[in-house]
Amino acid sequence: MISLNITSHTVETLVDPFGLLSGDRYEFFLEVDVEEDDELYSDKGIGIRVLFVVEDNRSKISNYHLFERGSDKVLDFELEEDEELLVLNYCKENIGH
Repeated sequence: MISLNITSHTVETLVDPFGLLSGDRYEFFLEVDVEEDDELYSDKGIGIRVLFVVEDNRSKISNYHLFERGSDKVLDFELEEDEELLVLNYCKENIGH
C-alpha cells in the first residue's frame, strides 16, 4: 500500500557538458507527506531527490535517495515497489513543470 503523498516538486534539466551521456536527464526534488506511523515519518518532512532519464522514448529512475527536509540528512531507506512506480509516473507527468 502506498504510504506517501507527493505534495510538490522542483525539477531541473541536467546538462552534460561533454556530451558523453545519451538521452535527457532531470533532477527532481519531491516533497512528500507520509503518515505519522510510517517508519519514514519526520516532523521536519521528507524529500526525495530523483535522477530521472528519458532516452529513446523510454524513461526511468536512474537513482534516488530520501532525505529529511531542513537538515538534508540522507535517510537509509528504499521505496517500496509501488512507491517507486508512483515516483516514476509522477516524474513522467511533470517533466518541464
